[in-house]
Formats: sequence, C-alpha cells, structure tokens
Amino acid sequence: MNKELDFVKEMFDKIAHRYDFLNRLLSLRQDVMWRTQMVRAAEPVKGSRVLDVACGTCDVALEVSRHLNGRARITGLDFSHAMLCAGRRKLMKQKNQTICLVNADALDLPFGPNIFDTAFIAFGIRNIMNRQRALGQFHRVLKKGGKLAVLELSTPQNPGLKKMYLTYFKKILPLVGALFSKDSHAYHYLPASVLHFPSPTAFATLMSDTGFGHVRFKQMTFGIVTLFIGTRE
Repeated sequence: MNKELDFVKEMFDKIAHRYDFLNRLLSLRQDVMWRTQMVRAAEPVKGSRVLDVACGTCDVALEVSRHLNGRARITGLDFSHAMLCAGRRKLMKQKNQTICLVNADALDLPFGPNIFDTAFIAFGIRNIMNRQRALGQFHRVLKKGGKLAVLELSTPQNPGLKKMYLTYFKKILPLVGALFSKDSHAYHYLPASVLHFPSPTAFATLMSDTGFGHVRFKQMTFGIVTLFIGTRE
C-alpha cells in the first residue's frame, strides 16, 4: 500500500464510529435521499447479484436490500476494517442476512469476470486516485448489460450558490466534523477531495472511455451531488 492509500484508510478507520451521525448532520439528512435516488436509478432486480464498493457502514447495501425486499445477493466491499465492523453491527441490529462483507481494495476486486448485475459506489470514487483502473475493475466484474451507479459530491456551478457552498465546505464543515469525530484531518481532506474531483462531464467521459455505454449523469440538490449511471457493454 502506498502512503496516500494508507492515509485514506487510516482516516476512515478513525472516523468510522461517527460516520453515519456526521453524514446525516452535515448533509441535513439529504444523504439518505441521495442514496435512495441512486438505487432507484440503477434499477436492480430481484434475484440479482449486487456489488457495493466502498460500502462503508452499508447504507447503500441496506437500501438495495430494502428496495428488493431482501431478494438479492448483495456484497459490500471496503478497504477500511473499522467501517466494515460498523456496517456489520448495523446488519446484526437490523437482522439483515442478505448482505455479505468483504475487506478488499477497489483497485483489485477479488471476484471473477461477469459476476454482478449491478454495482454501486457512493462517495468513494473521489478517494481513489487511479479512477480509470477502478472503473476498469467494475467493468470486469459486471455482466454484459449490467449497470454501474456512481454517486459523488460535486461543486455547484451557480456563482452565488458556489460561493456559499465553498464557505460552508471550507470553513464550517471542518470545524463541525472535527468537533464530533475528534479527527481534524478527515474533514479538511473532504472538501479538498471534492474540489479536486473532475467535473461531471469529465467523469462521464472517463466512464465512457473505460467501456461503459449509455453514460448519463444527474445533478441533485443544486449541484452539490452528482449521480452517474453507465451500462457495461
């Protein structure tokens, strides 16, 4: 593991115990709606195999399970052991037995080709420096015609809204995040990672270049989040 990857993994290990609380607080619970929209847009079907990469505490995997009434084989994967432990506690509390968890790296998915019908990654792709390789891994493990859904934070384009957003993102969010997580680095890293993420058009082009077809994106909540959908050809 390189130093940058070690840093990101250690950061998520440290904030895992407060991750859900801070997601709800800092997004004003919009993160719940964003994930619901993501799952619906990907249109997973009952009886299918579903992969949730950078699954964290299993919010997306659980949303898929609810959407399909538990009738799917869902695999959640994350490189942070602490996040998976938090997710496992949540699964046990909800008595969910449809989701299995794997501790692994998105750049080297431990699955054979043509395994999954649908794949998700929410708020995780920006933490992966080699995004083309990660997309290539998704492409490899998806069946032909399978869908990839990517949900990621983005920067609003409206000048007035962008100014307010950046003030919140650079000044207020790090203070609140540090207060509750006791980790001053994580919530300074977050705005930096979002600001350096490609534009929606550029990322959609990267998906197309990696072999995904019918790529489209939708910006939500005034452009602070973007949902991408692509089909494995």
